[in-house]
Amino acid sequence: MTSFTMEKDKDGVAVITWDLPGKSMNVMTEEGFAELEALIDDALADEAVKGIVITSGKPDFAGGMDLNVLARMREQAGDNPAEGLFEGVMKIHRLLRKIELAGMDPKTKKGGKPIAAALPGTAVGIGLEIPLATHRIFVADNPKARIGLPEIKVGIFPGAGGTTRLVRLMGAMAAAPWLLEGKLANPGAAQAAGLVHEVVPAGELLAKAKEWVLSASEADLVKPWDQKGYKMPGGAPYHPKGFMTFMGANVLVHAKTWGVYPAPKAMLSAIYEGALVPFDKALQIEARWFTHVLLNPSSSAMIRSLFLNKEALEKGAVRPKGIPDQRVKKLGVLGAGMMGAGIALVSAMAGIEVVLVDQTREAAERGKAYSESYLDKGIRRGKTTPEKKAEVLARILPTDDYADLAGCDLVIEAVFEDPGVKAEAYRKTQEVVDEECIIASNTSTLPITELAEHVKNPEDFIGIHFFSPVEKMLLVEIIKGKKTGERAVAKALDYVRQIRKTPIVVNDARFFYANRCIIPYINEGVRMVAEGVEPALIEHAAKLLGMPVGPLQLVDETSIDLGVRIAKATRAALGDAYPESPADDVLFKLADLGRLGRKAKAGFYEYDEAGKRVRIWPGLRELWSPKAEQPPVEDVKHRLLLVQVNEAIRAFEEGVLEDIREGDVGAILGWGFAPWSGGPFSWVDMVGPKQALALDEELATKYGDRFAPPALLGELAAKGETFYGRFGPETQEAA
Repeated sequence: MTSFTMEKDKDGVAVITWDLPGKSMNVMTEEGFAELEALIDDALADEAVKGIVITSGKPDFAGGMDLNVLARMREQAGDNPAEGLFEGVMKIHRLLRKIELAGMDPKTKKGGKPIAAALPGTAVGIGLEIPLATHRIFVADNPKARIGLPEIKVGIFPGAGGTTRLVRLMGAMAAAPWLLEGKLANPGAAQAAGLVHEVVPAGELLAKAKEWVLSASEADLVKPWDQKGYKMPGGAPYHPKGFMTFMGANVLVHAKTWGVYPAPKAMLSAIYEGALVPFDKALQIEARWFTHVLLNPSSSAMIRSLFLNKEALEKGAVRPKGIPDQRVKKLGVLGAGMMGAGIALVSAMAGIEVVLVDQTREAAERGKAYSESYLDKGIRRGKTTPEKKAEVLARILPTDDYADLAGCDLVIEAVFEDPGVKAEAYRKTQEVVDEECIIASNTSTLPITELAEHVKNPEDFIGIHFFSPVEKMLLVEIIKGKKTGERAVAKALDYVRQIRKTPIVVNDARFFYANRCIIPYINEGVRMVAEGVEPALIEHAAKLLGMPVGPLQLVDETSIDLGVRIAKATRAALGDAYPESPADDVLFKLADLGRLGRKAKAGFYEYDEAGKRVRIWPGLRELWSPKAEQPPVEDVKHRLLLVQVNEAIRAFEEGVLEDIREGDVGAILGWGFAPWSGGPFSWVDMVGPKQALALDEELATKYGDRFAPPALLGELAAKGETFYGRFGPETQEAA
């Protein structure tokens, strides 16, 4: 399999083209590195070659590294994985340094051949680190292209020279958003930031790069850090300005990560230490810290869940076999409220024709106006164009007439959470659509099996549960009722893939999977308020755990009256089996006081007139006085963590979850479960089932039977097994 090819033209320009067979996007493989190096060596040794252009045979340049390469490096190192990984990373550094020096005399920095990168589209990760090693970067004026280094988002950092080069190019302060936040930008913004040199019309990309290569002087090839007297922009750490920058960066990293993510801390160490030494030594330091991160179990878990598992689910790992393509051509959305409007927006943006139905034409128009407002913001931010806006809006038909649903092959209901209202919507829908149409509900609480009783063909009925706000949340939970057929599952999965979101498939049960796990997290935090635990301790413990928001803030965001309605509905459904909780007393009391959360500008927190959170409401401590002796922060963290982990395990035990990959990916994308852990099942594997079991037993003794460990956890601990060791995809395939 050849990833790179080279053609030498009559003008003396060698064009190296990256085009990985069988892939829509280039990713770097082990073989790819070897091929690229061989072609670079060939071109540098050929006297007829005056310069080199590296480009892509695909619409984009590259989507990054095949992370399986890193896994193989570790495996091949045997008993000394650190040595194997470090040497593997340094091999990449040597290749990119070879491109950067391009045959120059090591002392005089003369005699090199100009090398340019010509990027037709997106260039991220190693797809940008290679261009950063060239002497000039040309990018096609492609509004869809994204340029950047997003590695931090999957638990690592740019370790092929991207960290060291970017800091030396821009300075630590300017480089921070690209490195610490994984910022991506379109070509124009990337050029303005100094990340790339030229943005040119797509049809002139290669010609412009060749033109520069043939006209470049020797001085054009020497990077600033290879020149005498180089000084880092913004100052090195020992410079007064640089000292302040690095002090600020340390605070910034801790404020964003609360110390629970290994990659940002390691990257900051690599930047700081690397800034104190010459460039080549800095590359070694970067490789050392990158190896350190790769060997951290947190990074391995994040890579598995946020890259490998997420990608597998998006590519149809759980899609029923033998079902033909079910991509949606015409979508009906019932209900133009916040959820329905969001579903219409993301679907129209994906090129799907949408019929948006509500009780009145005015309500449907308001739903469409949501899309218009969203696209207007995109235009102001340079993320879309007026032409694109017009195309998207033209795909949405707002109506109060169910007859307009004729021809829809999928209808998603997003009306009020009342079985009677939903049943009436299904009746009207079925009078219009044909029998091949799949009907879905966006319900977050009502059982899919019961709702399916209101349709003619229960096998063609399914749950498609979006998270709010639809346009921002990456996860979609697909729920199978007891009679849901495989075609409906395939339809839902193909649709979710069309709108570029990540699906998980679960079986029908109260609250499905995500809500089932997040409700205990909220309840445990609220219960602690009733017990006299200091509210700030609860919220900060959650952040130290790696949760994006504390349980009290989360219930404010989702609304306290919603929590009250859920508690009352669950109590009515379970009767005597309902687990009474002090959390209910707190929620009911706040609701009675009119403190309904952020929407009311009054909840667990105080808010200003603009709705901005100010502080924890002092009255909370008057109603439930904090005890003089507070519990250890580790106890609070473990309580908030284990209630979620245990519920996820029980969902798997009961068959609500069928694949632990979906449990991990769904937890992180659905409600922000401690991303550093890789998800609840990865967390158990990381600490070990025995340790997780011991924590459960300790908490059960101290705080009650709700922490009684799930039977499956005890079984794994007794047998010395792990979740991925027993239930991982490789194990299941072997079985």
